[in-house]
Amino acid sequence: MPVDAALADLVARIGTFHVTDRAMKRAQQTMEEALARDVVDDRLRAAYFEAARRYFEGFNGEARGHLRDVDRRLEHVNQVHFNLTAERGVAVKRIEATQAVLDALREADR
Repeated sequence: MPVDAALADLVARIGTFHVTDRAMKRAQQTMEEALARDVVDDRLRAAYFEAARRYFEGFNGEARGHLRDVDRRLEHVNQVHFNLTAERGVAVKRIEATQAVLDALREADR
């Protein structure tokens, strides 16, 4: 069965990932070899798609979980930043108020 360009492009795209999963690595290598020999059949194509789907669905789930964690941590950092900015504003006002009293004391003491 002649290899279609879409399949070859997909295999090349997947080949750019650093895959550590043995089953996906094996499926990738098998498909690359079959493409090079132009001997891709329906069984091989289906097995490759299943391996890729299983791998990338898991990878996608992990990435989404990581993104949720990062977003949660960013929300926390933003809240801490907001709180510290407000706290800083209070400290600046206290300094201004106490400095005004100290300046008035110095002035009255002359």
